[in-house]
Amino acid sequence: MAQPRAARSFPSITKCEGSTYESIASDLDGTLLISRSSFPYFMLVAIEAGSLLRGLILLLSLPLVIISYLFISEAIGIQILIFISFAGLKIRDIELVSRAVLPRFYAADVRKESFEVFDRCKRKVVVTANPTFMVEPFVKDFLGGDKVLGTEIEVNPKTKKATGFVKKPGVLVGKLKRLAILKEFGDESPDLGIGDRESDHDFMSICKDGYMVHHSKSATPVPLDRLKSRIIFHDGRLVQRPDPLNALITYIWLPFGFILSIIRVYFNLPLPERIVRYTYEMLGIHLVIRGNRPPSPSSGTPGNLYVCNHRSALDPIVIAIALGRKVSCVTYSVSRLSRFLSPIPAIALTRDRAADAARISELLQKGDLVVCPEGTTCREPFLLRFSALFAEMSDRIVPVAVNCKQNMFYGTTVRGVKFWDPYFFFMNPRPTYEVTFLDRLPEEMTVKAGGKSAIEVANHVQKVLGDVLGFECTGLTRKDKYMLLGGNDGKVESMYNAKK
Repeated sequence: MAQPRAARSFPSITKCEGSTYESIASDLDGTLLISRSSFPYFMLVAIEAGSLLRGLILLLSLPLVIISYLFISEAIGIQILIFISFAGLKIRDIELVSRAVLPRFYAADVRKESFEVFDRCKRKVVVTANPTFMVEPFVKDFLGGDKVLGTEIEVNPKTKKATGFVKKPGVLVGKLKRLAILKEFGDESPDLGIGDRESDHDFMSICKDGYMVHHSKSATPVPLDRLKSRIIFHDGRLVQRPDPLNALITYIWLPFGFILSIIRVYFNLPLPERIVRYTYEMLGIHLVIRGNRPPSPSSGTPGNLYVCNHRSALDPIVIAIALGRKVSCVTYSVSRLSRFLSPIPAIALTRDRAADAARISELLQKGDLVVCPEGTTCREPFLLRFSALFAEMSDRIVPVAVNCKQNMFYGTTVRGVKFWDPYFFFMNPRPTYEVTFLDRLPEEMTVKAGGKSAIEVANHVQKVLGDVLGFECTGLTRKDKYMLLGGNDGKVESMYNAKK
């Protein structure tokens, strides 16, 4: 078995110039990632798998964590983070957060020079003090890692909840990292070992070559398109990474933001849509309207079918405000209370194609209707596959491109309570909604008058909206999103059973 070599200094990662290597053992925080602190990621687990209260407790405990880490031991500091963040949480919830929330934040923090070296190796192993199942989805799916050697969390076998403690041999730091590498690689030492701090020298010293990743404020992140997977779907309420300063600002803003969101919602609720456009600006909501707004349908004429991409549950309401008049909308998976509080008529669909088609046709005879054929929201600049049902219902199709911008909270969720989605959107200090009305589809591009198939029309509308927004069109569906982020198919009954 490989023996540890005498202590030595290691050259900078910038000196690693080999083209390919058989194997590598790499640290994560400060090495493959620019940030040396794992606190933001524990904060995300505490909030998204736990609650805002748990996150606040973790934030208030940060001085204790820092003192323990610097003056007692690295392992004690990390153990405190793990205990506060994980104790009492269901392992399934932590795993879902690790898969649905953390990768977006990790991906934006990958260090360029370290990743380039890591990517040149055939066998890639990450050794980290972080809990294994917290970082494993990101390491394997986005960095192309083969295995993660991390701290193992103790789980109560009856409740399937984390106890907050760790399994033996303990938090993986210093000599424990070296032992983990020896166990994993046996007699064949890794070709490369890279780390960023003195405690990594233990495992780096048993590698054939070792390189240090020195902390640098000028370190550049890897372009997201260089990673092994793309960030298309993600969950979680926080827009910005909750480092200590961002987390503190967020918690200070929370009570003011909540009061502001209540005012923004209920002050505008009884007002006519033509007035709300102006009260939005008074209350700090920026509404951008582009294109020519179609007039109201004349008496005896079917209404226009406004087909928009889906960014949040507010899309149909904002379109009504932009038009200055009420329109109806159809929706899935929205509670009766949410439909009751909606300022425009919101009609629930059944997912029975024949019944839904009849309902949409009936609504169009009464006036304008808004549909979101993606069936679910997407936060990133991508469009999901458009359901073709809308194309069969009318030839009076008006594509509408919508986009929203928020800088503190996301107004959508997969695992959370959807009733709160609009409130979280309005809790942002200065939220923005952009609505662009496009020209009505020419008759030759419709089903009834133009002889096109419904799928051709749906794909055409998707492409037109994608071109206007600068978004990429995909064939992904609601089911793909919910299977990745929530572990269910997105149907109401499946979502309810998954939370049991």
